[in-house]
Amino acid sequence: MTTMPAVSECSVDGCGYNHDGCHAFAITVAGSNGSADCGTFIPLARKGGLDKVVAQVGACQRADCSFNSDLECSASGVRIGAGTGSAGANCLTYQPA
Repeated sequence: MTTMPAVSECSVDGCGYNHDGCHAFAITVAGSNGSADCGTFIPLARKGGLDKVVAQVGACQRADCSFNSDLECSASGVRIGAGTGSAGANCLTYQPA
C-alpha cells in the first residue's frame, strides 16, 4: 500500500475543514490554467471533518505537476494556502513539470 502525502499546512481561514489544521480525511488537488486548486475546499463557517486526523492527498488531477505520478501525489507533504481568482484554496506545493 502506498502512503499518501500529508497536508502539512493549511492557512485557508474560510474552509470548513480547517480548524487548527486540515481535518478532511483526504483532499483532491484539481484546477486548470496553471492553478492547482484544493478541490475539497468548502467555504463555510461551520467546521467539519474528523476530530483526530492528519489530512492526506487522496488524488491529484494536475497531471502537469512534477510531483504527479499516475495521478497520485509523490511529494513528501503538501501545503495549502489562499487561492487566486475564483479558487478559495491552492496547493502551494504544485510545481509545473
